[in-house]
Amino acid sequence: MIDKTKHLFTSIRKPSIMLTAKDVSEARIFIANRWQKFERHNTKDVDALIGLPNPYIVPAYTEGNEFDFNELYYWDSYFMVQALLDEEHKDLVCGILENLVYLFDTYGVIPNASRTYLMGRSQPPLLTSFIWDVYDTYRLDESWLKRMMKAAEAEYKTVWMGTAKPHFRQVHQGLSRYYDINMLNDLAEAESGWDMTPRFKRRALDYLPVDLNSLLYKYETDLARFYRTIGDKRTAGTWDTAARHRAEVMNDLMWNNSKNLYYDYDYKKGKQSTVSSLAGFFPLWAGMVDDDRAKKLEKSLRKFTQKGGLSATDTYTLNQRVGNGDVPLQWAYPNGWAPLHFIVLKGLRRYGYEKEAKRIAQKWLKTNLDWYNQNGVFLEKYNVVQPTQPPVRGLYPTQVGFGWTNSIFEWVCQEFIDS
Repeated sequence: MIDKTKHLFTSIRKPSIMLTAKDVSEARIFIANRWQKFERHNTKDVDALIGLPNPYIVPAYTEGNEFDFNELYYWDSYFMVQALLDEEHKDLVCGILENLVYLFDTYGVIPNASRTYLMGRSQPPLLTSFIWDVYDTYRLDESWLKRMMKAAEAEYKTVWMGTAKPHFRQVHQGLSRYYDINMLNDLAEAESGWDMTPRFKRRALDYLPVDLNSLLYKYETDLARFYRTIGDKRTAGTWDTAARHRAEVMNDLMWNNSKNLYYDYDYKKGKQSTVSSLAGFFPLWAGMVDDDRAKKLEKSLRKFTQKGGLSATDTYTLNQRVGNGDVPLQWAYPNGWAPLHFIVLKGLRRYGYEKEAKRIAQKWLKTNLDWYNQNGVFLEKYNVVQPTQPPVRGLYPTQVGFGWTNSIFEWVCQEFIDS
């Protein structure tokens, strides 16, 4: 579809034009009507597809497309519900979270997706963030919170802090890596969700990723909040200590004073990666940095800011393909991704950088909207350097009608236009 329609694309809106509620209304109606096509409810195992107790949404659906989705994905689900945190979708959102906990309780891991052949790896851990989003939105009771956080704490300890197979992730100074039970670098990279990327130079098992360890810092602070909520200050203090330790080690190993950015750390070679990426802003989202470092990170966004939004890596990375051979690098310049924009926007707002957040939000909305207006679809990712051109494809074809793109578009509209 992309190749057939790209010549129809005329021009994107000028950056100076601020989008209004009227500009985005048709696209938002399209997205709202689209969720029904993404919904699945499979309660019984069918071949490799794992049965789940509640309905869920899949990343994409295009009628007649051979690359089809019928399974629930871990981190996709978190980003897809961001537009659905309302009373209308309460049962669906809560059910998706219950499905993730069901998978962990049943199999001891939340797999990449609900397929038996994807059990060897997980995806970026967002369970505590999902739990608190649901709890805060719907004001659920303490017994529900205890049950959910019990699962999240067990996932943290057994999966992400494991020191031996099948979860050999904690490897250096208390920090963890992405992993796959087969001990294959490319499959560990798939666990990162950034499949494929120049960040790890095809040696993902050798790297301590800044995004993963920021997510685990978030688990630690979320668990501290939980124990304070139920009145257990002593255990809350233990989690606060764990979070401080992780932050100290990450600042020591991953923060680059000359570049004012966090970098993945090659613990085998004892040095930082040379690849600048938006993963370096996960500490901002997680609330891990002080105000001085937040200011430096905000300034460092210029490395990634393009005409159509934020590129996953900076321009220098374009030629950094050492060790990647002919593997397509879709999680890299010039592509931009909805979940990374969500992380950056939330991080900027957390530290008070509202003006910069609005500027980036407008760029991203315009890129999404102009493609939709010309082609009638939303994409999995976009070429933010040349928004009129298709994105660089990856190991699989670029998908259309994509769940997390739809959701984050709607979320940005709610946060930066409606409000």
